[in-house]
Amino acid sequence: MIDDDTRYRAVDSRDARFDGVFFTAVSTTGIYCRPSCPAVTPKRVNCSFYPTAAAAQGAGYRACRRCRPDSVPGSPEWNHRADLVGRAMRLIGDGVVDREGVAGLADRLGYSSRQLQRQLTAELGAGPLALARAQRAQAARLLLQTTELPVTEIAFAAGFASVRQFNETVREVYDRTPSGLRAEVAAGRRNTVRAGSISLRLAYRGALDSEHLIDFLALRAVPGVEEVVTGAQPGVRTYRRTLALPYGHAVAEVDGLGPATDPRRGWLDCRLRLTDLRDLTTAVYRLRALFDLDADPDAVDTRLGADPVLGDLVRARPGIRSPGHVDPHELAVRAVLGQQVSVAAARTLAGRLADRYGVPLAEPSGGLRVLFPSVAALAGAEPGDLAMPQSRRRALTGLCTALADGTVRLDGGVDREQAEAALLDLPGIGPWTVGYLRMRALADPDVFLPTDAGVRHGLLRLGQAGDPKAAAAIAQTWAPWRSYAVHRLWSTASAVNPAQGRTTSDSVKGEQA
Repeated sequence: MIDDDTRYRAVDSRDARFDGVFFTAVSTTGIYCRPSCPAVTPKRVNCSFYPTAAAAQGAGYRACRRCRPDSVPGSPEWNHRADLVGRAMRLIGDGVVDREGVAGLADRLGYSSRQLQRQLTAELGAGPLALARAQRAQAARLLLQTTELPVTEIAFAAGFASVRQFNETVREVYDRTPSGLRAEVAAGRRNTVRAGSISLRLAYRGALDSEHLIDFLALRAVPGVEEVVTGAQPGVRTYRRTLALPYGHAVAEVDGLGPATDPRRGWLDCRLRLTDLRDLTTAVYRLRALFDLDADPDAVDTRLGADPVLGDLVRARPGIRSPGHVDPHELAVRAVLGQQVSVAAARTLAGRLADRYGVPLAEPSGGLRVLFPSVAALAGAEPGDLAMPQSRRRALTGLCTALADGTVRLDGGVDREQAEAALLDLPGIGPWTVGYLRMRALADPDVFLPTDAGVRHGLLRLGQAGDPKAAAAIAQTWAPWRSYAVHRLWSTASAVNPAQGRTTSDSVKGEQA
């Protein structure tokens, strides 16, 4: 928790670490900014502070055209908090309000619409409709300024119910008509959209070790669904994958940072080819979760960097993130496939299942040719297609059935403790699998996996005891960022022998099958 005096000091020093954590509204200009806005610092008496852009907009302020406060990373609180507000923000970010309304959001969270409205307004200064409206406005600006799409198409692609609502919102938020907002960017810098292709930047705060992210994803890339390729610029690698989305599907590309690029540059380049532009907000949200772009790496590295075991690792490689995933159901399937086998074996089996039960793309894109299978499809998979021991086959089909019928939920609005209990009730799902899913599917920043082989090898490499009891004791001092510590241990273990699949996170020794 920070007070207004601390917020003002952050504004006065243009501290980018607070971008997205709060917004500064200036009464004399009627605009709101990110803390790092390069404009002249306003007087303290003229400043008010809001936890969300929606709250500032609701108070009558418009977005600064210089610092673009709507394009900052999301608050790290919504990325990690497990309470009602955190869970609601994750679902709103995924577009649930646009698709299902406030009633659908409240139903997913187990509250009444009135209770939800009251709780969000009390803490964030805005209710679910206002929060979703701010998100739609940002999507509209992105489409207006990066594409040549007709304004009418943009209105519905951004999630607005009518062109009139779209026009009114854009004028209120940006003090510009849609055509005026578009005119701020030269026509030559906008893309002629082909098959829904959009180029954008994914903002982040602090340092980012993109090599760690790309290495992690490349090792686990499912053939036909994911790939890592050499980018257009020297030394840059690009992660590519297919995405199954509410209205259609997409092919996504995210460039890592080059070796000469400042890790604090502030954004990753991304390209999306969508079959339905209404999926833009959801696709962006899920890619941000995959790359953990809303994290606060300075807070994480300050804590772990002070530890005698991890301190040298943190100083050598700042900005290591804890990757999430674009689809928690896919992650759950892959976690079970990876039980007690190497990463390479799990990846091969996942690729075979994708080819057999996934939905093929109408037109392959490079090495991408298929969407990962739905849990409903895998629940009915032929036993002969599941090349694994019977006990693990039973665990996989049981998990897929439970996810398909809603017995187990892993979406962003689920309570983590309830999800853990439901998973442990399933046959063949043990503590390692649950911990791995909490870490990646449910964005829990404080998960430790004491029985994981990669954790053990990493600790041994650092001269520490690797047995589960000793490992858990050592990790106590790493709270509340133990998920990030696990990634540092995995990175240390893989540096010893990167080809040894059993020293990585998707393998486990001692997991109950």
